[in-house]
Amino acid sequence: MSDMEGRLLLKNCAVFRADGRVRRGMAVVVEGGVIRRVAPDAHVPVLPGDWEVACRGRLVAPGLVDSHSHLVNGQLLPPNGQFLLLPPRERLERMRRVARLVSTEDVEALTRFAAARALRDGVTLVVEHLACSDVAGGLAAQARAAESVGLRLVTSHATHSMDGATQADAWLDANADFARRHAKHRMVRGALGFHASYTCEDALLSRISRLSAELDVPTVFHLAENEDDLSTTYARHGQRVVPRLDSLGLLGPRAIAGYARALDSAEATRLEQTETFVSLAARGVRTLERGTDPMEAILLRLHLLGLGTGGHGTLQDELLAALVGVLRISRAGHLPDVDSTLAHLLVSGPAELCTRLFGLPSGTVEEGSLADLVVYDSIPAADPETGYSPYLIGQLARSPVAWTIVDGRVRVREGQLLGTDYVDLSLAATEALERVWSRARLGS
Repeated sequence: MSDMEGRLLLKNCAVFRADGRVRRGMAVVVEGGVIRRVAPDAHVPVLPGDWEVACRGRLVAPGLVDSHSHLVNGQLLPPNGQFLLLPPRERLERMRRVARLVSTEDVEALTRFAAARALRDGVTLVVEHLACSDVAGGLAAQARAAESVGLRLVTSHATHSMDGATQADAWLDANADFARRHAKHRMVRGALGFHASYTCEDALLSRISRLSAELDVPTVFHLAENEDDLSTTYARHGQRVVPRLDSLGLLGPRAIAGYARALDSAEATRLEQTETFVSLAARGVRTLERGTDPMEAILLRLHLLGLGTGGHGTLQDELLAALVGVLRISRAGHLPDVDSTLAHLLVSGPAELCTRLFGLPSGTVEEGSLADLVVYDSIPAADPETGYSPYLIGQLARSPVAWTIVDGRVRVREGQLLGTDYVDLSLAATEALERVWSRARLGS
């Protein structure tokens, strides 16, 4: 039923707008993966063959975008206090050791569960950064998993030079082959990935830059991940992270840069000039790293911004952490509009990324836009004259997801995943984790 070919008709809904206004008593017609009509409910009759969704006044909003995630690796080493207190280099070594032990079967089980969980949280697109040994098998497993539950996915491998140039080239070849075959796929796209500046040699990064241009596919990477990234890059290459990646051709409209935790104002300006998309993990700044918070430099200069979970927690968690950071900046008099900044981070910025990746307008409930939508269990109160609903973004963060629609197809209906049992997926993921942890002897 989720793969029906007729119209999907959302009746009597409140339509979200990023400026804080809502339009109540509306109907939304979806067909062929695109929103075909948005009109007052009384003007849109139900036709034979329609799948009618009785929204009963509930809020309909664009699907959320997790613009930098680790669907698999985020489950392998959950961020407990002991892990968070480790030095960055030790965390990296532990993550590398465990990632080597993940089989293709494990990748598929963990991705399916994480993708299903994302859909139940209202996420319709995830930009993934995978670390594993069998790159071809792992990326193919992620594609199968995403398609099986109906999540839109952009996936890449976090290639690095720490195991030598031969291994790095082999990983990159497998990643590029996947990206080549999925360049125009309707739901799953391949990107070229690398871990971070401080773990990659110039030859590898130059090759990634050339391949990205040749294949016209995105690159996904950690940008100025931490102070270790900054100091190691400078010691080895005589440059800070942003100038180095810029000189190698890795900044630009195809770049999706995660974290950006160690930047100065000039570097943020350069990211803006090159139209690099930056994914902020606002919680990570406060839990993973010491030192300064770069959010002010980024928010004052960059337009192409979104929130990413890094594979831990939810986008709602990230929004709360971003709120704390934005309030601090605003109280210092440097940022005028808190609510519009949060709306941009959660909705407008990620919508531009989705449009870049899939070629259709996104992030609005308007005719012609991509039909990636969420119906929330929330009936927003609004001023009858203006339609303004105070802190509408906050209502999204607090409201349960009732329906999730991706590419015009229902994936979650009244809180339940369609086509697959969520508990079965959770059980399979648990078994995969136990296999990996047993190999890694994490309990010893």
